[in-house]
Parts: sequence; structure tokens; C-alpha cells
Amino acid sequence: MDFEIRGDRKPQGPRKLRVEREEYFRLVQQGYSNKEASRLVGVHERTGREWRHGRPEGRVKRPRPPAQPARAAEVSSPPGPSRYLREDERIHIADRLREKATVRAIAAELGRSPSTVSREIQRNRHPGSGSYRPHAAQARADARRPRPKPAKIAHNRELRDFIQHHLDRKWSPEQICQALRDTFPARPEMHVAHETVYRALYIQGRGELRRELAGALRTGRARRVPHRQANCRRPRFIDPMVMISERPAEVEDRAVPGHWEGDLVIGKDNVSAIGTLVERHTRYVMLLHLPNGRTAEQVRDALVDTVQALPAHLVRSLTWDQGSEMASHGSFTVATGVPVYFCDPASPWQRGSNENTNGLLRQYFPKGTDLAVHGPEHLAFVAAELNGRPHKTLGWETPAERLHKLIAA
Repeated sequence: MDFEIRGDRKPQGPRKLRVEREEYFRLVQQGYSNKEASRLVGVHERTGREWRHGRPEGRVKRPRPPAQPARAAEVSSPPGPSRYLREDERIHIADRLREKATVRAIAAELGRSPSTVSREIQRNRHPGSGSYRPHAAQARADARRPRPKPAKIAHNRELRDFIQHHLDRKWSPEQICQALRDTFPARPEMHVAHETVYRALYIQGRGELRRELAGALRTGRARRVPHRQANCRRPRFIDPMVMISERPAEVEDRAVPGHWEGDLVIGKDNVSAIGTLVERHTRYVMLLHLPNGRTAEQVRDALVDTVQALPAHLVRSLTWDQGSEMASHGSFTVATGVPVYFCDPASPWQRGSNENTNGLLRQYFPKGTDLAVHGPEHLAFVAAELNGRPHKTLGWETPAERLHKLIAA
């Protein structure tokens, strides 16, 4: 910084500290705090506050308005409606507050949201007297508005070194930000949000943090992956899905048999798989043999063969997740007449019986093993063992006994 603090300040004429005041506002616009900017220009921090916010009425000194920086004083508020509060609106808020008007009444007069007026008042109340000062509020708003903002990490070497050191230690940005608050509790200039760290890593051309530090993140990504919005997502399948919210009410209470839940148990390296079907009323389990893979056509053919082997009154619907193996659900419905309902994304509890059964199957088919080695005879044996276990929810009957009663009836 080229500015030098003058030792002798007496022969300055009527405009005292004019150079210091201009340098102070230049530093504030760069993002320096009042305390730091006042120290750099050689004035007391209370003087800096009075330059920015004005001096309230007191018993000794006369009140004075805030000293606006030259550039901000030349810029006038644009006419017409704006998303930002104008100075005349802030003056109106101050006048009405002295008249004891409510926030909602003030907002209605200005055509603004009550929350906008409430935030404006709370943000700009004087910490001592509690009064709202419109000119000081306008000065702060003008100082906050210029873009681009100075980057906090780029201008603070100590902060940058702290973050770089902990990224090298594989700390996450959120952990680093919490450590900053614990290590420097009384220094707000050392406090940042974790999003600030991510932006310093991902945004090109900033030079705030070393680019190779992005490799220390747990994702290992050097650039941000955008999240798709729900209304911009492409359809999952060519045939439109019927969601679980449109499923008949009789399926929910499990009173009517014939409604099934399905899924795949995946083997080693996501190559092999076993299809699972669970009937919601009886908890009866059937396993699908998929020796050649788990493509949509292979899963569809195995489902068609299994469903056609059952009595028609015991196959009324099928509920599945949105896995790619059900891309041929339309042709499955055409071949069998059984509608398919799809669960919401990341909602396994909507197929609770099937998820519970898949957990039991892991005793027979551990994770990380090749499931293609199990033939149809072994799958039938495992299914028979599960169907022979008594269930408390069935009054200690087994699923096989409950299904046999339904077939006999």
C-alpha cells in the first residue's frame, strides 16, 4: 500500500483528514473491516465508524451525517421500482418508525414484503440507541453493492496458508472452517464458510488456492458437478412410469393377495445378479435365475416366465425401484397383463418387505461373491427355506402355509 500515515496533522485547513478519509473508503470498498482500514490510515476506529455511519446526537458533540465516498455520492438511485431499497424508502421507514408504525404497515405503504422491511431495520439499527439511521443504511448498501467482491482467501495469506495446510492433510472444507472458528474465535477475518473454500478450488482464474489441492477432496474432482433440477430431468424409460402414488389403495393395507415387490441382489463387480420377488400379503419369496446377465430383456423374460407359472388371481401388480433392469416394463405388462408401479428415487422403504428379504438372502449370497454360480435348484432351495420360516406378522404361520391356503380357497 502506497499510503503513508502523516505524523503532523495540525496544518490541514478546514477539510481535516480529507486524504485519510478517501483512503479509508477505498480500503472499505476493497473489503477491509472498519478496524483494519482505520489502523491502516492512522485514525481511531470510532472515527472510521463516524465517517461511514455519521455521528448520533450527543451532549457534547454535534451530530453529523455520514461522509459518503466521492464515487458513491455521485451515483444516484435509478428511478422506478427496484429489487433494492432506495434512499427515499429508507427515509420513509425512519419517519414511520418514529411515528410508531408497524412493520407491516410500512411495507404496505412501500409496496414491499414485510420481511424485507424487517430485515432492513434489524440490520441497520444502532447497537446502542436502537434507532434506525437511513443515511448510514444507504451508505452501507452502496458499499456492499459493487461487484466483483474482493476474495477473502486471496487477500489473507494467513487464512490461505491455514486452508492449504489442512487440505493437504485431507480435511474436508467444512472441517477446516470449523477449525478456523475454534482456532481464531476473536478474529472474524479468519472465518469463512465451506462454500467459500469450494469456490476458491473450483473457479478458474482466482489463484486463491493451488489447483492441485482439489485432488485432496474426498470426491477427487477438480471441477464442480452441477445438480440436475427435478423439472429438467429426462424420462427414466421410453415407456412412461406409473408411480407408486397411483397404486391402488388395496395394495397398501396388504389385505388383498397378489401384489408383489421386486428387486435384484447384485453380485461381485456388479456383473451377476439374482432377481427377488416377495408377495406383500403372504411374504412368499420367489427367486429369479439370471445366468447370462441382468439386462432389461433378460430380467423381463425371467419375470414373464415366473409370473405365468402362478395362478392369475395371485398376480395383480408388481412394485419395483427405478433400476435400469426394468426398462422393458411396458412389454412385460403387455405379455402378462400385470401393471408395474415404480418407487420414488432413493425410497427403499416403499418396498419394505422386499428390502427385508434381500437382507435375509445375504446370509446365503454374501456381498462381493459371484452369484452366477448358483443354479436354479439352489435358488429354489433357498426360497423354500425362507418360505418355511414362521412369521410373527402372519400369526406364526409360514409364507408357504399362507399361500397354500389362498391357492386352496
